[in-house]
Order: sequence, then structure tokens, then C-alpha cells
Amino acid sequence: MNWLKNWVRPKLRDLVGTREIPENLWHKCPSCEQMIFHRDLDTNLRVCPHCTHHMRLSATERLEMLFDEGAYQTAELPESVQDPLKFRDQKRYSDRLRDARNKNGSHDALTVAHGTMGGMNVVVAVLDFGFMGGSMGIAVGEGLLVAARLAVVQEASLIVVSASGGARMQEGILSLMQMVRTTIAVNEVREAGLPYIVVLTDPTTGGVSASFAMLGDIAVAERGAVIGFAGARVIEQTIRAKLPEGFQTAEYLHEHGMVDIVVDRHELRDTLIRATGLLRNPGRPGELLPIPLPETATEMEAESKPEPEVEAVVEVEVVPETEAEAEPKAEAKPKARAKAEVQDGRQPAE
Repeated sequence: MNWLKNWVRPKLRDLVGTREIPENLWHKCPSCEQMIFHRDLDTNLRVCPHCTHHMRLSATERLEMLFDEGAYQTAELPESVQDPLKFRDQKRYSDRLRDARNKNGSHDALTVAHGTMGGMNVVVAVLDFGFMGGSMGIAVGEGLLVAARLAVVQEASLIVVSASGGARMQEGILSLMQMVRTTIAVNEVREAGLPYIVVLTDPTTGGVSASFAMLGDIAVAERGAVIGFAGARVIEQTIRAKLPEGFQTAEYLHEHGMVDIVVDRHELRDTLIRATGLLRNPGRPGELLPIPLPETATEMEAESKPEPEVEAVVEVEVVPETEAEAEPKAEAKPKARAKAEVQDGRQPAE
């Protein structure tokens, strides 16, 4: 049988020709574990058609989904300090940065672009979780400052799409300082009177959720996104208690007032256009019209008014004295007169 393998099979391959099959034609949903064809998944914006689980998007896919006709211009971000602490664990930080840039094709985790959305000027800053977990370092802080000042110059709304594990540990305290810098960037947009909208995607945790991700005028979250500061396992070990079901999900935060809107990815663009339009074009205020009071209310007001005070008039009837009562009073008068004359040294009259 060796002649079949060694001679016949190569001849057949040369006759038919080999065809390369691309990899990753099928994707497994991490939630329901169903296999999905890659074209169907891309058409459905990487949302599982079986369980509606929202898979993560790259920065490029996110920008093409949000802008009108997928057209936008990328802002050039300033160069930041590379590896300021000369950090090294199992691998040099500089080597990690180089590998992440080669893999994702971007300079860092943040991409800033500007264009139109629903015909309105917007500046969009997107964190890519594929770039070192979307961690926030000096470059991300610089990028958000650029995005905020670009929005002020263009008088455009600022929309930030967060997907991050928190501050970048390889930059130490310098990464934590970006929490303050990004807050300053948000304040510059607010002082200019421009809308600032945050889209919370899976996951948004750590220093990002503790800074600019929770400062939006409107907080929009994708369905099923994990949003929090510390991980659920760490919290359970700290408080030694079982957390409620669905803790740190977008739906749980919406029920407890931490998130304004929870939407499906297919409705995200329309929701952002509607929210931006309401914040930028509130319209003329309506005229205030008097509200007629119902009859029952008028009657209640009349009953509640106090009645005017009426002065009481008391008539006193004078009863004439009888002769028996008048005689003792008449006798008392001459006696009193005589007593007064004696006191004056005069002779009382008889």
C-alpha cells in the first residue's frame, strides 16, 4: 500500500490542486458554546444569534459601526514616555508593548476619531481590550486630553467607549495619575457646555470605572457588560458573603441607578444619536399656560378660608333701684358729710 501513498496520492494532488482553507471560519460563543460562521457573526455585529451574547469588538470595528457610513478621521496622538519605570516581570514591558502594537496595529489601547453621527459632529474615543486588556497608562491619559480638547475646538460632543481592565500595572503610580488627568479632560468638555456620553462595554473595571467611565452626562451600557471596580471573587473573599445573582452586570447596575440606559448593540448607534440630539438641540421651551382649577378644588379653597371675626355686642339692662334700697344710701350721705366737717374742725350742722 506504500505505492498508493507515495506515488498515487501525490499525483492526484498535483492533478486536482491543493486549496488552502483559512482558519477561524467558525467561532464558538463563550456563553452558549454554539458554533457560528464568521460571516454571520460579522453581519450580526458580533452578537450571538442564539443567546444574544455580546462579544468584544476591536476599536476599528467599533468606529465603523458608530460613524455615518463608517467614515471617520483618526486623530494623531502625541508620543508618550516609553517604559518610564523600566519595568520587567517575566517579560520586559517594552517587549510587551511592541508585541501588542504588532498584533493590533495600533499605537496604544486608545483610538481617537472624529466625524459625524446622525449629521452631528462628534469625537469618539475607543478603548480596545485587545491591546493589553485596554489598560490605562500615560498614553491613554494623553489621548483622552486630546479627545476632549478636539471636541472643544470643533464644538462637538465627546463619546467615550470603555473596555478596560483598569490601570496599567507596568507604569505604577504614573498610571494612577491618569485618573486625575482624565477627570480634568472631562471637566474641560463640561465647561464648554458640550455633551459627554460614556458607553460602558464588557468589561469596564478598575481605575477606568473609578474615573472618566462613570462621569458621563448619560451612561449607556451594552447588554450583559461586566462593570465594576474590583472583581466579584475578590469582593466575596473580602466580605465573606455570597454576592447576588447578576452582580456587576449592566442590568444590575441599571436597576440600582448606576447606569441610565442598557441597549442591544444593534440599537446603540440610534440611541447615541437620539441622546446627542437631545443634549445639543433641546428646542425652544414651551409657553407656560395657567392650569384651570377644578370645581372641587375651588370649593375646598373657599372652605379653607377663615371666617371674618365678629365683635360681640352685649346689651346691659339697667334696673332701677327700689325705694327700700335707695333709703339707706340717702341716709349715708349726711353722715359722711358730718364726719368730714368734724375732721376739718367745724361744727357739724344739725
